[in-house]
Amino acid sequence: MLTSLALIFLVGLALGSLFARLRLPGLLGMLLTGILLGPSVLNLLDSSLLGISADLRQLALIIILTRAGLSLNLDDLRRVGRPAVLLCFVPACFEIAGMLILAPRLLGLSLLEAAILGAVVAAVSPAVIVPRMLRLMEQGYGTAHSIPQMLLAGASVDDVFVIVLFSAFTGLAQGGTVNPATFVQIPVSILTGAAAGAGVGLLFGAVYRRLHVRDSVKVIVLLSLAFLAVALENALKGIFPFSGLIAVMSCGIAVNRCRPEVAARLSAKFSRLWVAAEIVLFVLVGATVDVRYAAASGAAALLVILGALVFRMAGVFCCLLGTGLPRRERLFCMIAYTPKATVQAAIGGVPLSMGLACGSVVLTVAVLAILITAPLGALAVDGSYRRLLDREGDCHAA
Repeated sequence: MLTSLALIFLVGLALGSLFARLRLPGLLGMLLTGILLGPSVLNLLDSSLLGISADLRQLALIIILTRAGLSLNLDDLRRVGRPAVLLCFVPACFEIAGMLILAPRLLGLSLLEAAILGAVVAAVSPAVIVPRMLRLMEQGYGTAHSIPQMLLAGASVDDVFVIVLFSAFTGLAQGGTVNPATFVQIPVSILTGAAAGAGVGLLFGAVYRRLHVRDSVKVIVLLSLAFLAVALENALKGIFPFSGLIAVMSCGIAVNRCRPEVAARLSAKFSRLWVAAEIVLFVLVGATVDVRYAAASGAAALLVILGALVFRMAGVFCCLLGTGLPRRERLFCMIAYTPKATVQAAIGGVPLSMGLACGSVVLTVAVLAILITAPLGALAVDGSYRRLLDREGDCHAA
């Protein structure tokens, strides 16, 4: 396992830096590292490491969502209001609707199978979006209209919504029935996660107002609390709806609310942790990609993905109606909400493992969606934000 970790970091850093020098997203080099080192090409990664790949990817996601929470100002979210709420579910609904229209015609799937495929593909990737939105917030791009904050919050909830739909659709495909309570779980899990995380964050702030320890110790405690929140979600699964990742983010928001100076210092610490976590995350996502499935996908799968993205972008546009945002800023939001990676890597193979007839098609399209949207979406965001978004300092100067 140590050899595998060394290869992940050394090759991931090298290819990430190479792609960055070529003015391409570094994550593209990391994804390529995972594909090359993974089972489908060179097979150099230890099976024990691949066995805990999902846990390591979740660890990396926890780090970046904690940092996001520590950087988010609740007043900014309140100022955004309705569009931030709509972005949590409307674009995903549009994309699933697009899949229901396109997949039966182009891939020969039934409507239920198309719904399963739509639920897999519709999830946006916080791992791609969140670090970029944090960078925009640090540089002041789009912050006058709270665009990074809006996209950051929406991307974090979008996954919860889509995964619940995926569970409902796969349950139907296995001969189950639709239970209205399943859909009630979506808002309940978000609210309970947000409330629990806020409570823990306020308690954390109160304790360390009286107890003076090094910031490194606070980082360890905050990470441990985040791990417990995600573990609690797993323990409560099927008993009580609770979102651990929403709790992680709201905990950071609460710390920022009650101790902004501490949150700023801890956010800087988490940004250093993200340097290593990002490599692990995207290399292991790349390692889940089977190039045989991608090669066999054909033009039909590509058309389905691109067509569904058009529906998603239309959903984002509808969320922003009545906001008064300039067209170029709306266009940026539509572009920034397209990358996919982590959820597709996590659940893309589940229908196949369940023995569903559509399993191989779902896995193929999920793999292709990662390969297309993660690098292209990241590249589009990195290449467009300076032209499409106003910088707050420049606006004030004007």
